[in-house]
Amino acid sequence: MSSGSGVDAPLLVTALHDLHIALGAKMVPFAGYDMPVQYPAGILAEHLHTRAGAGLFDVSHMGQIRIRAESFAAAAAAVERLCPADFQALKPGQQRYSFFTDNSGGILDDLMVTRLGAGDDRDHLFMVVNAGCKDSDIAHLKANLGARCEIEVLADRSLVALQGPLAAAVFARLAPDSAKLKFMNGAALKAAGFDVIATRSGYTGEDGFEISVANADIAAFAKKLLDEPEVNPIGLGARDSLRLEAGLCLYGNDITEKTNPVEAGLVWAMQKRRREEGGFPGAGIIQRQLAEGPSRLRVGILPEGKAPARAHTEITDAGGRVIGEITSGGFGPSLGAPLAMGYVEKAHATIGTSVNLMVRGKALPAKIAAMPFVAHRYQR
Repeated sequence: MSSGSGVDAPLLVTALHDLHIALGAKMVPFAGYDMPVQYPAGILAEHLHTRAGAGLFDVSHMGQIRIRAESFAAAAAAVERLCPADFQALKPGQQRYSFFTDNSGGILDDLMVTRLGAGDDRDHLFMVVNAGCKDSDIAHLKANLGARCEIEVLADRSLVALQGPLAAAVFARLAPDSAKLKFMNGAALKAAGFDVIATRSGYTGEDGFEISVANADIAAFAKKLLDEPEVNPIGLGARDSLRLEAGLCLYGNDITEKTNPVEAGLVWAMQKRRREEGGFPGAGIIQRQLAEGPSRLRVGILPEGKAPARAHTEITDAGGRVIGEITSGGFGPSLGAPLAMGYVEKAHATIGTSVNLMVRGKALPAKIAAMPFVAHRYQR
């Protein structure tokens, strides 16, 4: 997910905009769109409902892209020229998390890629990219892969996320075949009579699905979900607190073109063949980081008081020397306490290390903590 926002341009709206207004949403500018930050229940209640029941999020501002070539293998190999994931090894329906890298090994955007089709050479890649980066991502794909791949932007489709421990039971009522999907797998399904593309994934640490639906059908489909007693609408405010508790990166904050996958703790998203062979932008730099170790690391941080520490807060050692910076921070409703993540020098990255957070000129004590702060509940 991206933290980008539109500036000096008319705000775009999703196909669910009228429904958000009807539900009493507080709307804010986000990534160039008018988006719901919360509904009347409020961020705290929405967050806790998602942890206990099922929450419905509008994420239609994100970019959906279909990538085809003369064969699935050709399409997968082409996208590997831009990302350090092993897409050629994807089985039908399998999904991977990955990112575009630049020649310095920095992260241009993070994304999700799914192999869709009947399991033959006609299969294609379905990619979801962040809203704040989608125009540059599409240009990047077309400039680098346009000669060998068909890059189709699915502007006629919306995207919603159904997240929470009751999400699977709810979705199975509308789409019985969804029960067959495991974590990080997807398929084209019928749901409440509508044609959808569903992946068992999300951004909350909970079980759930991201569901792509035609713009013409999305309002009716969303209402079907909201008619289920377990489902409440959830805004961007709770989406952010949920992902922070889950220890998941926010593009533009925790990962940027100035961070590389090794220091960001994303080595798991670079499969062994790609780490060894390279062949993606910045591969040499990333391979050197893998061999030598990074100078800093992304870590979880738990302030010892009640005051939250926000992005760009300086992190210091006991002597007052700056050793890092918070990239995301706030209050964790599930914890009932503040939490944060950021980067610190490797020597200070051990769990349990005491640090100070410089909040409004005061040094507040904190400790380096394990992530996720709230255990993931994916259905593997």
